[in-house]
Order: sequence, then C-alpha cells, then structure tokens
Amino acid sequence: MPALKKTVMTVISAALLSVCVANPSGATTAKDKTDDKQPTPTGQMSTVGGKRLGDVGTQVDLGPGAPVLPKDLSGRSWIVADAENGEVLASHNAHWRLPPASTLKMLFADTVLPALQPKTLTHRVTEEELAGVGEGSSLVGVKEDHTYTVHDLWLGVFLRSGNDAVHVLSEMYGGVPATVSAMQRHAEELQALDTTVVSPDGYDAPNQVSSAYDLTLFARSGMQKADFREYAATATAEFPGEKKKGKKRESFEIQNTNRLITGDIGVDPYKGIAGVKNGYTTHAGNTFTGIAERDGKVLLVTVMNPSSEESHAVYKEAAGLLDWGFAADGKVTPVGELVPPKSAVAGKGSQQTAGADKAEPKKHAAASAAAATSGSGGVWTALSIAGGALVVLAAGVFLVNRRWPLPDLVRRLPRR
Repeated sequence: MPALKKTVMTVISAALLSVCVANPSGATTAKDKTDDKQPTPTGQMSTVGGKRLGDVGTQVDLGPGAPVLPKDLSGRSWIVADAENGEVLASHNAHWRLPPASTLKMLFADTVLPALQPKTLTHRVTEEELAGVGEGSSLVGVKEDHTYTVHDLWLGVFLRSGNDAVHVLSEMYGGVPATVSAMQRHAEELQALDTTVVSPDGYDAPNQVSSAYDLTLFARSGMQKADFREYAATATAEFPGEKKKGKKRESFEIQNTNRLITGDIGVDPYKGIAGVKNGYTTHAGNTFTGIAERDGKVLLVTVMNPSSEESHAVYKEAAGLLDWGFAADGKVTPVGELVPPKSAVAGKGSQQTAGADKAEPKKHAAASAAAATSGSGGVWTALSIAGGALVVLAAGVFLVNRRWPLPDLVRRLPRR
C-alpha cells in the first residue's frame, strides 16, 4: 500500500504541474484573471480600430522583455494608446458602451470651443440658461444676472466640471438641443460610433453612452487645440464671484478635480501629466481620461468604472497603466489603432475606417499649433513633441496620415 500510495501521489502531482505550466507568464492573453469577477459586455462590440478591440476581455501582445500589466485592474473598460501614432498598446473591453459621466465634456469642448471666440467674449447669464442644470450636478458657481467671459466659463468646465458653465456655453452656441446635435455629428466625424449624446454635460440620461475607445478619440482630437490643452492642464485659477451691492466684485480660487494634476490624500500628481478630464455619476461610476509625456513619448489612457472600493481607484489604475505603457514602449505589438477623423481620409481610399458608417462628415475648425509661452500668472512647462506639423486645410479639416502629431502639450503646475 505505501508503494501504491506513493505512485498515486506522483501521478496527481504531475497532473497539477502540467496545469500550472499550460499558460506560462508573459504569453499573449485575451482574458485576464480578474475578468470572471467583473461584469462583461452583453452584446457585440464595435471593431472600429481593429478586430481585437471588439473582443471581450484584455487584449495585449507582450514581446520579449515587456512588463506584465498592472495587477488588480478593476475598470470595466480601459485603453492605453500612443497619442501620436494612434497605436493601441493594450485594452480591456475598449468598445463597451457605458455611461461616460463628465468625461463627455471633452466632446463638448472639442465641438463648441472653436466657435466661441475670442476668449474675452462676455455674456450675461439669465435664469433660463441655468434652469436645465440637473439636480445634484457639479457646479462652479455661475450666477444669473452676472457677466462672465468665455475664458471664465471654460475654466469652470475643465477645472470644476461645472454643469452650470456647460449650460451657459451651450446657450451661447445656439441652445442645448443644437449643442447636443452638433456633438453627435462631431462624434460621428471622429468615428466615435459608440457614443450617443443626450446631455452636453455628461449628466446621467437614458441611453447616453460612450466607450473608453471613443473618449480617447475625443481627448486626442481636443488636444490638437491650444485652448483645449491650456484649460485641460490648468491646476488652479481665479473665478469671478458674486457681485454684492456697493462692493467690488471679488473672485475665488478653483482647483482642478483631476487628481493626477493636483494630487490628493493617497494620490500623488503624476509626473508628465498634461490633462485631460475626470468624471463621476451614480450610473457611470468614476471615469477618467488622461494624457502624459515621458522621454518624448506621449500616451493616452482611459479608465471607466473601476469596481475597486479603494479610494481614488480610477486615478491609481490610470497611473498604473501609464507607467506600464511607458515601460512597454517598443516591447509590445499593438492590438489596434485610434482611427483618424473621416475628413482626414475622405477620398483617399483608406481602409483605416473599419466599421465606420458613411455619414457625411462634419467639418470643424483646427487649432493653432503655436506653443504656449511662459506667463507671470503661473509656471508653464512646454512639452516638445516630435512627429511633424499638423496640416490644416483652408476649410478647417484635419489632414493626417497614420501619424497624428500633437503640436505641443502644456502643463500648468500647482502652486507651491
């Protein structure tokens, strides 16, 4: 019996060992160990940007020497991409259509900002313009019968995620319905086909959805615009306060709610961060899209609805993915790409628009590529990005090939 028992134990041990080595560390995987604990998409996802991006689970192709992805990623959907050439380095349910919360304000700004110029343009706010702001919305403190510049209002949108500022700017653009329609057309022009816009501020609304892929497209497009880059990267600013009778109108300081810019308890400012936008609602959970530069490499990351109960999980997971992306540079095979706008490939016979429909593209204005300069109001760091100049057609349409350079990233450092 002892000999028989020893033989049985040997066979069992060998069987268990074979199971353990069946999937060696570093192998390409389409599903990570946390997937079984997380909700998963119930329907077929889009394949815009590549077939792998429409597959459920984690998509990554690790080459020799590539670091493994961060452990305990709990985001329902996330993506890491090269901001310049558009290569998607890794993703997880990239096209899952989920509530976007205030990250949808990136699309709002990319659509509306070019039309409301100059920044010194002023507007007196009416009671009706604030009537549609959702209950419990994030606010910057816009007051009726007070005058604000467009610059003031955009600071309120980007730093405090103020839905009050969004509604005023929407009215200046032509009204909320017109703004929503323009945002939807612009999303289609960018080939962000997972997105349905119902409210310009990202406030929870039936059927309002986007995806990690689409939010990354919005950020990439917005960062082509100098004003967008400035607002998205500003850490603190002065916002006009309420004017009291007989007294001079004073201002108050507002701080960016993007904790990778300003930091918070348990979260350090991320080295090289240059924006972009965070969000939270009951249905969306926490959402975040960020852009950062390190040693000339510029990465975009989006994380949607992490299930982790850890404080500031969305920022910690985004920072971990950025760290991974920088370390994995040149050591992974891309699993897809960020497609260019429709107008950029119109008439060129490009096959880069896989899964896109044939809707007429909406032309939009391009931003100046001039770098921001130092000013006495704060410390500015110009992050020089290689890759060539952005070509702008007379009609205001982006003309790009596979590489879409970011003219210059700007980061305003927090006050010390």
